[in-house]
Amino acid sequence: MGFSGDTSTDSRQRRHPGCDSFHGRENLLEKLREMDIARDRIRLDGLRPTAPEEEAPVAEVTLSLRDAVKILRLSQLETVKSRLRQIEKDCVSHPEFLEICAKECSSVDQAEALAKMLDESGSVIVLGNIVFLRPEQVVKAIQGLIPVPSQTRPEDQIKELHELERQKAAIDMKAELNVRRELWCGLGCLAVQTAAFMRLTFWELSWDVMEPICFYVTSFYFMGGYAFFLQTSKEPSFEGFFQSRFSAKQKRLMKAQNFDVGRYNELKKLVCFGPQSPGINAVSLASS
Repeated sequence: MGFSGDTSTDSRQRRHPGCDSFHGRENLLEKLREMDIARDRIRLDGLRPTAPEEEAPVAEVTLSLRDAVKILRLSQLETVKSRLRQIEKDCVSHPEFLEICAKECSSVDQAEALAKMLDESGSVIVLGNIVFLRPEQVVKAIQGLIPVPSQTRPEDQIKELHELERQKAAIDMKAELNVRRELWCGLGCLAVQTAAFMRLTFWELSWDVMEPICFYVTSFYFMGGYAFFLQTSKEPSFEGFFQSRFSAKQKRLMKAQNFDVGRYNELKKLVCFGPQSPGINAVSLASS
């Protein structure tokens, strides 16, 4: 009995290798069923090509009678504008202006309405019986007549004017000094010339020889004075020559020192028409 029990035990322990592999396959199948592969599978049958986008329907443009009339008026307006730009004159009479508008209209009433549209749009300026074809020029002329209010305070203007007057006084003094030097040099040249003529007349030559020479020299001086009058429109005198040379020297010095003459005149006008302050007097430029 003891032998048989041992034999059964040994028989259970000794199994065929194929049985082990069979049990392993069953375990693998059970695990696959538990994982439910079908649930995690990528399904390609659900993918469908996207439908092509439908083009948005084009809205039909319809023009009403009112829109057509509006477009026609705008076309007439632009045509008349181009005709007016081709005119070289800056202004025309009102009948002539209506005649230009009537060339693009079928009746006088339409021409008057078109002229009114041009006036209201600012393309032209109608003043009485005159029509200005260049409104920008009229606006610039009016802006030049209207004084622009200054943004600076009166105290700052007076201070700036004092500084400009100080600079101008120094320039005037230097210009006058240069002109007086020129006048003294001219006097020296005349003295040397007179002495030379006296020497030639009484010692070197005779009066018969020097008389025509003095006549032609005097004629040259007369022609120089005449040319001075034509150039400066001033009397050919010592005072006129002084003022002319002073003005030329003054302008040259102002340009060299960057003196703002326009700003000086503007401040001078503001101070003259505004509240006067002690010590500020209107100073006129010699060049004006």
